[in-house]
Amino acid sequence: MQQEAKVPMISEAEYLERERASETKNEYREGKMVAMSGASEKHCIIVVNVIGELGSQLKKKPCAAYLTNMRMKIERTGLYTYPDVMVVCGEEKFGDEKQDTLLNPDVIIEVLSDSTESYDRGKKFENYRKLDSLREYVLISQNSRKIEKYARTEKRQWLLTESDEKNPTIILESIGCELKLSEVYDKIEGI
Repeated sequence: MQQEAKVPMISEAEYLERERASETKNEYREGKMVAMSGASEKHCIIVVNVIGELGSQLKKKPCAAYLTNMRMKIERTGLYTYPDVMVVCGEEKFGDEKQDTLLNPDVIIEVLSDSTESYDRGKKFENYRKLDSLREYVLISQNSRKIEKYARTEKRQWLLTESDEKNPTIILESIGCELKLSEVYDKIEGI
């Protein structure tokens, strides 16, 4: 019988020190460093397509889009993670003077993979909902041409909108942008 390796508990300060020196990305969950998996070719192309679309649409707006290399912290839960794409409109708030940990995204976008889909839909989204700044959470499939958007309502409920062939565009009202299936999946074959 194989025994599961125990991951040692570390402090938030230890995590940040190790993470800033690390060549790989790790989340900080409930006192533990958790290695993040690599990304597939489809995943990378989709992220680049989304960043290209948002970058173009956000020109001359007081908003900034961030790629997966920008760490984010959810202060209410202590989770540090690396969303695939984040957008902040207005003034960015960072964890400290190093400005490498964002605290206030308006939009978070995750590209789903087989190994992370249940986490992205479940525990991670549960953590994301604790962000007062978050207005929209977008999940993009890399196995089918599908985008799901969860938008926070004034009553703090989350309203789901899904794309399909009849509705091929997802509108991101909070930042005044749109994601078209044809653009998000440009250069993606076989889905």
